[in-house]
This record gives sequence, structure tokens and C-alpha cells, in this order.
Amino acid sequence: MGSREGDPSLAYLPKRDTEVRLPRPTQVKNKTPAPVQITAEQLLREAREHQEQEIRPPKQQITDADELAQYRLRKRKEFEDTVRRVRWNQSKWVQYAQWEESQKDFPRARSVWERALEVDYRSLTLWLKYAEMEMKNKFVNHARNVWDRAVSLLPRVDQLWYKYIHMEEMLGNVAGARQIFERWMKWEPDHNGWTAYIKMELRYNEVERARQIFERYTQCHPTVRAWIKYAKFEVKNGEVARARAVYERSIEQLGEDGQTEELFVAFAKFEEHCKEFERARAIYKYALDHIPKGQADDLYKQFTAFEKQYGNRDAIEDVIVSKRRFQYEEDVKKNPLNYDAWFDYVRLEESNGDTEKVREVYERAIANIPPAEEKRYWQRYIYLWINYALYEELEADDPERTRDVYRECLRVIPHKKFSFSKIWIMAAQFEIRQKDLAAARKILGTAIGMAPKDKIFRTYISIELTLAKVDRCRQLYEVYLEWAPSSCYAWTKFAELERTLNEFDRARGIFELAIAQPVLDTPELLWKAYIDFEIGEGEYGRARELYERLLNRTKHVKVWMSYAQFESSVALEEEIEAAEQERDPDDGLLEDQQRERDARTRAVYERAHESLKAASPDLKEERVLLLEAWRDFEQGSGDAEKAQEVEAKMPKKVKRKRPILAADNTPQGMEEYYDYIFPDEAGGRPNLKILEAAYRWKKQKLEGGEAT
Repeated sequence: MGSREGDPSLAYLPKRDTEVRLPRPTQVKNKTPAPVQITAEQLLREAREHQEQEIRPPKQQITDADELAQYRLRKRKEFEDTVRRVRWNQSKWVQYAQWEESQKDFPRARSVWERALEVDYRSLTLWLKYAEMEMKNKFVNHARNVWDRAVSLLPRVDQLWYKYIHMEEMLGNVAGARQIFERWMKWEPDHNGWTAYIKMELRYNEVERARQIFERYTQCHPTVRAWIKYAKFEVKNGEVARARAVYERSIEQLGEDGQTEELFVAFAKFEEHCKEFERARAIYKYALDHIPKGQADDLYKQFTAFEKQYGNRDAIEDVIVSKRRFQYEEDVKKNPLNYDAWFDYVRLEESNGDTEKVREVYERAIANIPPAEEKRYWQRYIYLWINYALYEELEADDPERTRDVYRECLRVIPHKKFSFSKIWIMAAQFEIRQKDLAAARKILGTAIGMAPKDKIFRTYISIELTLAKVDRCRQLYEVYLEWAPSSCYAWTKFAELERTLNEFDRARGIFELAIAQPVLDTPELLWKAYIDFEIGEGEYGRARELYERLLNRTKHVKVWMSYAQFESSVALEEEIEAAEQERDPDDGLLEDQQRERDARTRAVYERAHESLKAASPDLKEERVLLLEAWRDFEQGSGDAEKAQEVEAKMPKKVKRKRPILAADNTPQGMEEYYDYIFPDEAGGRPNLKILEAAYRWKKQKLEGGEAT
């Protein structure tokens, strides 16, 4: 219902005129089904019949010859007008000719076909329909004429030849069909044409004729497919010798084109069928040696299946090795610098046991020198040389070739840019195994001159030391230290050598020269070795002096702790004298010595604590580490008062937060960390005193509440 108040223009109309009246629902008075039911299919059929009556003219009833003539004249005129208007439309010509055929007027029908062929003689449809009309109405000579003209004008259309031959064969004119085939073969058709000719001869048991056709076929199409068909034909006719001869001729006449997987597999299967297993195996092996590696997948599969069925275990393994060999050949052909593929290839040949083949693969592999003179590109390549040399020495047992391999490898490496210590050392060790010490020394000396390395010096010195050539060792250490004066390892080992020779002054002099160097790679190890040397020789005073000299250079907490441990464990002079005289000191003397030892150790800890406290306020963890060691010492000495004093110096561990800063100093969040608050720092922080007082007050309040 509409509102009259919504539109002012409707205010003057009566209410009944402005109401919206909805249609009333229709009431069905009689709901019983009609006696005659009408389906949807019936409605559609009646509509289509009504439409066809309006469009299609009524059928004409012809009663006499005149009306028939008029009808034919009218239809011809319609067809003529149509083909004149669309003369290139083949379907109109076909309709015209077929209508004439239906009227049994064959001369007119032929005339229509001829006119259509004049428009487009290349139309296959026109020729086929034309010939079909002649054959259907049994005009054989006319059909032959049509086919003859068709194959003469379109000799490359195989379907015309097939239809022509089929007609002659259906008529029983085998000689005529053979003549048509001969005409066709002059045009050198494809494989299907020759196959059809051969099949026709075989249908009439003309085996010799079929064999002659096969000979012409293989000359016309010298392909693997043609020769295989020829051989299968001979096998089917039971001519095994002829079939084998065909296969052999095919391989000989085709040459390189005959080196295909398909031909060899067919030949081998033929021999296998004839129970000539050795012949089949020889064919497979010949094929594997002459076919490109990437084109022999099916050949490998067939050969493997053949060996599994007719061969032994060794033969099967040979097939598998051959397959893997060809796979590796493909890999290294694609990427000659793929050294992992070369390693796998060499390993395969080594397991096969053919020394010459192994050497050939090694030579091919090492010929692929990395293009860039960077050590990271040579690291995999150099192991080819190493494996080659080890193979010649251990497996082939050929020292001369091994020596040549090492020599050539050292010649290839660009030593001015980088070198490999492993090669020099292995070459020298090989000469030692050959009892040629002079050659080994020459190799290592050359290595030191061309590409000195720590490993080369250490190996050379170890060899001379094993031979007890002390003077040579000293000379090598001098050269070593001249080349690397910052090497603490070299200084330490040189001093250890002198110590083993009881040359203590020389060893001490070497240590002094070492610590006087301006730059050292690991000075802490050198100082430790020097101090351990003095302690080992019983020179505690010198050791104590070394600690003091070291502390003048660094105040590291580990140095202080090591110093304190030294003082707590060092033997005093009285103990030394008693040990030398093999007598036990009295108990009073031992207690005095222990107190003196503890006092010295405590003094070191006190100095260390003051030093770390004064050095930097940030060394809190180091101070904690020192105090813990000091506390453990005091607890071990049994002095509870001193241990309590150290415990009073221990800091409090608190958890704090600090901002996380990015690279541009922008805050990225907060992180928690642990901080240490020492008692001596509390006086400078009044806030801490307030917090401690608050903590004590809260604790007292809680205790008072529990008591009440």
C-alpha cells in the first residue's frame, strides 16, 4: 500500500485510486487429469511439421514423361546456375553429378565430373567420387580410365594408387595390379607403398618375387627400417642363413648410418632366437663400442636382460660396468671440469682392474686444468693427482711412474700464487719409502724455497729429528723463524729441542728472543711454555720473575690466577734441600713453610684484586672469577677468618634491563642481563643504601607478623 503523505501531488486523489492492487491468485476449479495427455516431444514434433510446411514446397506428383522432362530440365538449370555461380565449390559439382547418376543419365554425369576436374584436377575427392560412380555401376573400363588418368596426373597421392590396385585385385586381375605397382614403384614411394607391394605378392605365395622387391626396396630406401623388414621376411620364411646375410649386408652397406641401436638390437635378438648366444653377445659388445653413449639406453637394457638370462655372474657385472662407464663418459663430456664424475669414473675402472684403462682415465682427468688460478678451484683437482700417484705406487707398483706423476703435478701448480703443502710432503715421503733420502731433502728444500709453509717446515724438521740430525734441525728452525718470526709454535718447539739436548742456556736464550719479538701470534702459549720450562727445571725464582715480567705487559685475570696457583704449589728451598738429602723435614718446619706459601699466594690474590679493581670498572666478571678462586683457596687452606673476609668482598648479582640498539642506533627493544654490585661500590650509590634499608624493614615486618 502506498502512502498518500509521501507525495503531495496525490493528496487530491481518493484513497481507492492510489491503492496498489495485486493480482488475485488463480483458482483451479477442476484438478482431475485430462483424458488425453500431450507430451513435450509431441509439441516439438507438431511445431517442426508446421514450420516445414510453411518453408518446404509441397511434393510434386509426376504423372507422365513430359512432367518428368520438365522436372529434369528445371533441376539441371538450377545446378547449372549454381556451379556457374560457385564453380570452385566442389560439393556443388558432386551434388550435380550424383543427381545425374540418380537419374541414370551416366553420360551427363561423366560430363559433369569432367567439367569439375577441369576446374580443379588436383582434388582428390573428385577423382575418388568419379571412380566410385563408375565402379558402383560396373563400368570397369571407365573406372580404369579414371584411375589411370588420376595416377598419371597425381602420382604422389598414394591413396589413388591404393584404390586403383584394390579395384584390379578385387576383379581378380593380379597381373594388372602388379603392373600398377610397377608403375608406382618408379616414383619411389615411401615404405608403406613398398610394403603393400610385398604383401600383395605374399598373398599369392610369390616369395621369390617378394624377395626381389625387397632387394629393390632396400636400394630405394637404404634405411635400417627397410633392412630389418627384409630380414624379418627371411626369418618368417625359414631362411635363417639368408636373414643373417641380410643383417650383415645392412651393416656393411649402411656404414655409419647403420650404427644404430635399433639395427643391432634386432640382429642380436635374431641370433638369440636362433640359439646363437655367443654371436648375440658379440653383436651386443660390438654395438656398445660403436654406438654413441647417449643413444644406447635400450641397447644396455636388452644386453642386461640377455646376460641375466643366458650369461653368468661375471658377464652381468661386465654389462653393468659398461653401462656405468658410458654414463660417466656422458657426464665428463658435458662438463670436463666435473671432478666428482672423474673420481667416480676412476673408481669404477680401478674396481675393474684394467691398469691401462685406469691410467688412460687418470690422464684424461688431469688434463682438465682449472681455468682460474684460484686455490678454491684447484682443491678438488689436486686430489686427482694424489689418487693417481697413490694408485701407481700401491696398485700398479711402478715407482718411476709415481715419481713422474709427482714431478708433473708440482710443475703444473702455479706456486707463485698458491701451493699445496700436501703434494710436497707426499712426494718427499715417497722418496723416503724408496730409500732416497737425498731426493726427499731436495724436494722439501725446493718447497721451502718456492712455497714455504708451516706444515712443510714441521714435516722436514720431524724427518731430520727422526734421523737424529740435530744440526740440520737447528738450521731448519733458524730458516723457519726467519720466515715466520711471529710463530710461537716454532719458538716453542725450537726451545724444546734444545731442552731435550740438555742445552738449557740455549733454550732459555731462545725463549728470551721469542718474547722480545714485537709481534707474536699466540704470546700466551709462548709465556706459558717459558714458565713451564723454568718450573720444570726447578728455577722457581726465574719463574716468579717471568710472572712479574708478564704482569707488566698484561693484567689479565688468568695470568693472576696462574701466578697464584704457582705460589700455592711451588716447593720452598727447605723442601728442596730435604728432597735432595732424602730426609723428611720436621713438622714445625713444614707448618712454617705452608704458612709462608699461603702468605705468598694470598699476596698475589690481593694484588690481583686491587689491580683488577683499579684497571677498569667494567671487568666485573673477571673480578668475580678471581674472588671465587681466592675463596676456594682460603677454604682449602683452613683459614676461616680469611675466607670470611673474601666472602665479604663477593658482589651481589642483580637482574637489569638495557635497550637493544640497531646499526643506526635506533632502539629495537629491551634485553635482560645480570650485573654485579660490589660492596666497595655501595658507598658511592646512596640509592642502594635506601633499597637495602627498605629490604631490611620489610624483612623485619614480615618476621614480626609471623611472631604475633
